[in-house]
This record gives sequence, structure tokens and C-alpha cells, in this order.
Amino acid sequence: MSEQLKFIVQELNKEPFSKSYNMISFDGLEPLQLLQVLNDVLSEIDPKHKIDIREESPDQTAVRVFSLLRVLKYKPPTDDVSSFRSGLVQGEKPVVYSILEWLLQKIPELKKRAYLAKYLVKVEIPSEIMAEDQIPELYVQYEQLIEQFKELHKQAESLKSSGYNITEIRKDISNMEDEKEQLIKRIERLKRKVESHPNSTTMMNVAKSLRLEKDKEKRLAEQKQEQITLIQHSDQRIKRLQQQLHDTRQASVGATPAGLLQRLEEETRANSYIVKERLPKDIASRRKTIQDLQRVVTEPAMGMSDLDQLHSQIRELTTEINQLVEKRMRSGEPMDDKLSIFRQQAAIIANKKETVAEALREVRDEYAHLMHEVEEKRDLAKTANGEEVLKGDEFKRYVNKLRSKSSIYKKKRQELAELKAENGVLSRTEEILRQRDERINQQLSVVEQKHGVAGYRQTQDNIEKVSAMKGELDETKGRTLEDISEMVKMLNQKIAARKSALAPIIKELRPLREKSQSLATDYNDKKQAYDTAAAGLESNMSKLEQEVRIFHEECTQEESRYHYLNCMMAMLDIQQQRVTEEMKAYTSHDMSARRKTFREIYQKKIQEQENIGKNLREQQKLTRENHDPSLQQMKMWCDVERLLEMKRLCFEKRGGVMVAGGVSGYGEKQPAVLEDDRLVL
Repeated sequence: MSEQLKFIVQELNKEPFSKSYNMISFDGLEPLQLLQVLNDVLSEIDPKHKIDIREESPDQTAVRVFSLLRVLKYKPPTDDVSSFRSGLVQGEKPVVYSILEWLLQKIPELKKRAYLAKYLVKVEIPSEIMAEDQIPELYVQYEQLIEQFKELHKQAESLKSSGYNITEIRKDISNMEDEKEQLIKRIERLKRKVESHPNSTTMMNVAKSLRLEKDKEKRLAEQKQEQITLIQHSDQRIKRLQQQLHDTRQASVGATPAGLLQRLEEETRANSYIVKERLPKDIASRRKTIQDLQRVVTEPAMGMSDLDQLHSQIRELTTEINQLVEKRMRSGEPMDDKLSIFRQQAAIIANKKETVAEALREVRDEYAHLMHEVEEKRDLAKTANGEEVLKGDEFKRYVNKLRSKSSIYKKKRQELAELKAENGVLSRTEEILRQRDERINQQLSVVEQKHGVAGYRQTQDNIEKVSAMKGELDETKGRTLEDISEMVKMLNQKIAARKSALAPIIKELRPLREKSQSLATDYNDKKQAYDTAAAGLESNMSKLEQEVRIFHEECTQEESRYHYLNCMMAMLDIQQQRVTEEMKAYTSHDMSARRKTFREIYQKKIQEQENIGKNLREQQKLTRENHDPSLQQMKMWCDVERLLEMKRLCFEKRGGVMVAGGVSGYGEKQPAVLEDDRLVL
């Protein structure tokens, strides 16, 4: 109970409740306050329950809470539904605590369930209304909309759990927009380049037809691939069906028509038993449970007097049943005793049939579940690899194919190793030739120094390089000058053409500019007048908003004060009622109707606590008196334990026994004779 209370207080102190309870203050709440806390938790799950329970009657509160708990599929800890209902109506702590603990453990899941219940719980329509013309069609349409809502909700949940992030999507969209702008700019640049070409239209048509043909080729390749995959799937299906045919033929080897008929008859008998006997019993039991629950729901809230009356009826009925059983046992006939054996055997056989039918149903359910899992695994394998899972001869062919590929891979790897070795040889040859070139260059430099022309070869190479670079620069300069001159001519032509094209537009633009200037002055004047009027209206509106805010705050304060005073009045009424009941208990002379007063109750509790304290003091006194003797006795037992331990060690060191004689004539040892024990207490 303490762990349950601690968990409830911790969860209520968190968001979104933000209560400031501790275990003592929460445990001291009145039943009405405890029901208000329960209602606050339920309003967090379903916002339409966010009301003050003092504004509605207890019956309405009970019906509302019971309906929501039924939607949330809450199961009471006890099977006694009537006691649970009465305990919830009266705000009993064990009942409310168990509900709060269950709700606070599953708030997100229950929110989702309450949201779905608003759309999925079907409206019950009486039969006399369903007999009208358009009502059945509307009800069918209503059920179709419910199914559509289920599908849409599943799609929404799958999209939520698919892992898409809004920020990442927005970032991708912005990147795609940037790329789109860049592509548009590149297309414009390419268009400008292409327009300058003389055969631009023919080239564009050719490029367009080429692109169409490539798209067509791509579509044809995709269709070809789809057809290949379909052919593969069809081949696999044919092989699978052939394998199933082979298996069924093997299973039918040795089977006779009589055996097959016998097997089918057994299956038919089992299915008919399940359909005719088992299922009607299950349906009847379920209907009976539903009727009991509906009767419990429709019954009003029960008090202690109703419970006492029901208990008395139960006692009367049990006594009557016992009397009837005794009467029947006294008046029992021998024929009934003989038939009782057969009845017991029939009951045992019926129970066995029920257990076998239940086992058969469980096995069938498990078989269906396993087949469903197998189909899911196959679909998953298809989506992952694009093919079905191989088995049998197909798997063997696949292994042979892998072996052939592995042999090809080994050959290619050997060729690659040979090429790497040849590359190493060639690189080494290149390095040797480079070293020889360096030695020859050194020898030439030594010869040049001997003849007094050091650096001649290097200077000659530099001169050749400079001359070659000069020739290349001259060629590039000539080409660039020609290109620049052609570009200047083209630009001059374009400028002249643009000037001639823009001359009439400029003439039309001059009067429009003057008109635009006059309209701009009018616009500025009117905008200034509009700004002044808007500023005045905004100042008036701010004043009015401030006054409304002040009035709203005053209204909320008065409402809170009104509720506070109502609460205080209710508390005072309850206290007054208790005082009057206490006074009646003091003044009433009827000892049978007179109940115990609070003074008597608390005096009795004080007397019980004093008796408990007196017993504890006596136990403490006995414990103190027996402490020293008990301590001494414990010390003596410890010494005895140590002495026995030393005795055991000495016995182990001396070999355990002392042999009195040698070996007998047949190779057997004489019986051992123990030495006198010197450590006997």
C-alpha cells in the first residue's frame, strides 16, 4: 500500500498535473477531494471530462466514470463488481488508489485509446428505430466510415513511426529549391549559348528526340526486367507446386480410399462437435457474461443496506440448497446410485472431449499463426532480396552456381596477383632506368666542367623550353585577338539591334513615368492620413483591451472566491452534520440504535495503544533481565563449538583411527581400534 501511495504521489507531482502532495497530505484527502483528483487524471486522458464534480450529482459522476473506465478496459482487482461500484461512488481509498495507479502507468496509451473510442465505439440504435426505411442504409454507411477511419489511422501511425523528421524534410526541400534555382540558371546560360549557334533549332530537336528515345529505352529495359522477374517468380511457383504435388503423392503412397474416408470422417466429427456443442456453449457463456455486465451497468448505485439485503438472500438460498441436497441424499434409491456411476463416466468422457476439442482448437490456431508468420517471412525475403527463399533442388543449383563463381573469382585473383607482380617488376625497371639517367647526367656535367662549358646542356634545354612556350603564347594571343574581335563585332550588332527594339518602348515609357510620379505623391498623402487614423484606433483599442483584461481578472477572482466559499460552506455543513450526529449519539437513550461516539472510539483506541505499550514494556523488562544469562549461555556454546572443532582437527591429524594389528593371512587389515578419546567432555 505504501509503495502504491508513493508512486501515485510522485506521478501527480510531475507534469502535467503539477500537484504539491506528500504521502500524508494525499492520504488525508476527503472522499470528494479524492474523486476530484481521479476526475483530473481522467480529464488529462479525455479532455471532455474536465469538470468540477461538485457541479453534478453523484449518480452522474459514477455513470460518467464507469463509462470511461469501460472504454479504457479497466479490470477491477476483485471480482465483486457491486462492491467496486459502491466503493468508487463513496470514494473509498483502496478502490480509487488502484484506479489511479493503473491510469498513471499507462497515460499515453490510454490517451490514444480514448481518442479512438470517440470514433470507433458504435452507437447503439434501438430495434424500433432500425425498422425505419433509411436508418439501415445510414448505419451501413456509418460502419463503412468507421472502417475507413481505421485504415487512415493505421496509415497515419505508420507514417509517424516511419522515422521521417520535419526539420530534415524542410532542409531537404530548401536544398532542392536551391538546386532548382541553380539548374534554372544553368539552363538559361545554356539557352543563351545555344541561341548564338546557327543550327540551334535542329540541334534542339535532335537532342529532344534523343532524350525521348533514351527514356523509351529505359522504360523498355524496366519492362524487360519486370518480365524477367515475373518469369522467375512463375518458375519458382511452378517448382513449388511440383514439390507440393510430389509431397502429396508420396504422402498418398500406401493410402487406401477407406483410410482417407476414415480420416475425413474423424475430421468431420471433430469439426461438427466443435460447431454443434463447443461453440454454442462458448457463445452462451459469453452472452450470459454480457447480460450480467449490462445488468450491473444498468443497476443504480448500491448502498450498505442493499448489500446487507443481498447477503441475507444469499445465506437463505445456500441454506435452502443444503436442505434440498440432504433431503435428496436421505431419499436416494439404489437405482440412482447405479446410474450415478454412468453419469460420472459420461461426465468424464464429456470433459475429455472438451479438453481434446480445446487442444485441437489451440493446435489449429497455432498452425494458422505459424503459417501466417511463414507467409510474412516469405514476403519479407521477397522485399529484401527480390526473390523467394530457395529450397531443395533450387538451393543445390544456387550452391553450384556459387561454386563456379568462386572458381572464376580465384582465377581472376590469381591474374590480379600476376599483374601486381609484373607491375612491381616494371616499377623496379623504371627506377633502375631513372638512376642510370641520373648517373649519365652527372657524367655529362663532369665532362662539361672539364671542357669549361659547365651548364651548357641545362641552358640549351631551358632555351628550347622558352622558345616552345613563346610559340604557344603567340598562337594563343592570335586566337584570343581573333575571338575578341569577333565578340566585339557580335556585341555591337546585338547592342544596335536592342537599341532599335527599345526605342519605341522608351517613347511610351516617358509619359508613364510622369503619371507614376503623380500617383506616388497621392499615395504618400493618403498613406500618411491612413497611418494617423490607424494610430488613433490602435490607442483606443489598447485602452479598451486593458479595461477588458481588468474586468476579466475581477470576474475570475470573484468566481474563484465564489467556489472557495461554496467549498467552505460544504465543509462547514459536513462538520455541522458530524457535530449534530455526535450530539445525538450523546443524547439518545436507545442503546440499540445508539452508535459509538468519537470520544468512545478514540478512548478505546487510546486504551488499546496503552495496553500494547504495557505489553511491550513488560517484554523489554524480560529481555533486560534475561540478557546477561543468555549472553553467558551463548558464550558457553561458542566455547563448546570451539572445543569440538579442536577435537575434530586433532582426530584428523592422528589419521582418524589407530590400527591395533597387522594384516591378516588373506591380505585383509585387522579391524581398527580407536585410541582413548582424551577430549571427552
